[in-house]
Amino acid sequence: QVQLVESGGGLVQAGGSLRLSCVASGVAFSMNMYTMGWFRQAPGKEREFVAVSSWSGGSTVYADSVKGRFTIARDNAKTSVYLQMNTLKPEDTAVYYCAAGYRKNVGLGLHTTYTYWGQGTQVTVSS
Repeated sequence: QVQLVESGGGLVQAGGSLRLSCVASGVAFSMNMYTMGWFRQAPGKEREFVAVSSWSGGSTVYADSVKGRFTIARDNAKTSVYLQMNTLKPEDTAVYYCAAGYRKNVGLGLHTTYTYWGQGTQVTVSS
């Protein structure tokens, strides 16, 4: 079993920045074997893909809506993945979730690809 705990959410003005963190733990957990993703869900909307760092080589992919503003990074030694969010917009307001999928290489933008999820952290961007 893998546990994911997010932190770093909060209230920020448009144009500001936040850095989300996700710490993973579990019996015999090896983070280098997991693809790590960030998703978000706004009220009344479906959960949507934000960014992913794949397990094999750590390549990254971003949703078009955040490309150039958000950066995903992972530290396997600390079993952590981060999401640096810059130039935030009110439409970025959502609950942000960290997700982990064991050795996933395809379907990385689909929430069904991931097995483990954190509890989420709220990000609110005021205009």
